[in-house]
This record gives sequence, C-alpha cells and structure tokens, in this order.
Amino acid sequence: MSRNPIAFRKELPLLIWLVIVWGALWRDFSPGNLLFGAVIAIVVAKLFYLPQVELSGRFNVVRAGAFAVVFLAKVAAASFLVLYQAIAKGPKVRSAVVAVPLRSHSDLMVTATGHVISLIPGSLVVDVDRSTSTLYLHALSIYNEDDIAKIRRDVQNIEASLIRIMGTREEVDALDVERAAGTGGMKA
Repeated sequence: MSRNPIAFRKELPLLIWLVIVWGALWRDFSPGNLLFGAVIAIVVAKLFYLPQVELSGRFNVVRAGAFAVVFLAKVAAASFLVLYQAIAKGPKVRSAVVAVPLRSHSDLMVTATGHVISLIPGSLVVDVDRSTSTLYLHALSIYNEDDIAKIRRDVQNIEASLIRIMGTREEVDALDVERAAGTGGMKA
C-alpha cells in the first residue's frame, strides 16, 4: 500500500505530541530522552501508516484555558459524586449506555470529545460510530429520560467548547447559527 508523503509542517504537531507522550510515559523530560523520543516518533510516523489528522489551523488559547478550569472542576465534582454514590447507594446506582450524536464529523473532534468525557468520573465511552459521529457512553445515575437528555446536553456542550477551541471555521459558524436559532441551547 503506497501513501502520499505528508509535508513535515503538517506532520509536526503529531511528532511533537508523540514526543510529549514519550516523555510522559517514561516520566523523564530530559533532553536526551526527548531527543530519543523524537527519533522514535519520526520512525513510527514514517514506517507505519497513521491516518492523517485534519487540523483546522486555529487554536484559541483563551478558550482552552477557560475549558481547562471548567474541566478540572467537572472532574473534581464528578469524583465526589461517584464517591457519594458508591458509599450511599452502592449497587442501587443505575447506569445505562446512552447514544450521543455529535455535530462534528472530524475524527479529531470526535476523539477529543470522547477522551474528555472518559476522563470525567461517572461516564465512559464504550463505542464510537464514525459514520454518524455518535458516541456510546456508559453513564451512572441514569434513572429516566431527563437524565439521558442531561448527559447528551453535557457531552454536546463539551463538544461545542472543543469546537470553539480548535474546530474549523465552518464548525464554529454552525455553532453560532445554532445558538442564534436557539435550537441547540448549548453553552460553549
């Protein structure tokens, strides 16, 4: 299988990310270890087929900072909620698998949304349907339709925030239209 060469400039974010992951896995960010990680990243990128990640070319640092703060607050709150449920309700806690359709069909957006959701205690992505951009989540505390609607809203709000941070201009414009029309009721 032959693939078209990818320009170094387009591949650079992937290589940087792989080097950061290498350093984190080894818990060693010394120059020598990072240099070796860069060599490994280049070899992996050149030898193995990795699907090209379509980047939008935009990244909003201010929104990313605000998102990080909100994300950490959600993780802390959800941790205490799961602890409370485990102690107070134990096996009586009901859970369900909930399908959540996303707006974006970008692999990057779907993956980022899924990872953020999985990092918040109480929910976990169990499957992804790439053809429809649908995440299937295992979520705790699902007792009725309102709980299902809330989890869907929460996931779509996270997706909207990620789109505003690094989505394409078209995706951001679609969010603005949705907000102006009042159809989504999403806060991003």
